[in-house]
Amino acid sequence: MLKPFFRDGIREAGCDEAGRGCLAGPVYAAAVILPKRYRNKELNDSKKLTARQRERLRTEIISSATTWCVASCSNTEIDEMNILRASITAMHRAIDGLEPRPLLLLIDGNRFYTYGDIPHQTIIKGDATYLSIAAASVLAKTERDHRMEELDALCPCYGWRQNKGYPTPEHRRAIAEFGPSPFHRLSFNLIDLQRELPFL
Repeated sequence: MLKPFFRDGIREAGCDEAGRGCLAGPVYAAAVILPKRYRNKELNDSKKLTARQRERLRTEIISSATTWCVASCSNTEIDEMNILRASITAMHRAIDGLEPRPLLLLIDGNRFYTYGDIPHQTIIKGDATYLSIAAASVLAKTERDHRMEELDALCPCYGWRQNKGYPTPEHRRAIAEFGPSPFHRLSFNLIDLQRELPFL
């Protein structure tokens, strides 16, 4: 089971993002404060869970959390500021929505920009180590998946309901055939020119 806290006696918020490596759609982030005595044996890094498990845990986290918030940065914002800054900006926006205010931020990964006067701790594989980061991972992932399914209805040729915007061969081939949509990240390498368009 994952660890319930990093530092006992302090109100901690776990933070994580989803969709950083995608070719299309927003990047999402979540921030979650869990009750001190919260435990859940099933909760883990969202990438290690099935879609059904994530949806079940999403309902559980929302009902059990002391406070939580999910936020995003659009594909155009990603193009304007780069994916790292956009991911951290989405985390900041999620933290903005927390009440009560956390006293320590637990960040999945190794990069973060200071948020006000709240200290933070970056933790590599934090979503597989601490419950609050894993909870944030689940909320960010499920919210983003829901959004990509909505966008799939608008642009069905890219297969976003299945690939969620990630760079699968089928997704890249669709971009090569139909061109980018208004939801693609134009600053990313959308197609592999040597493999998809060898005649260029």
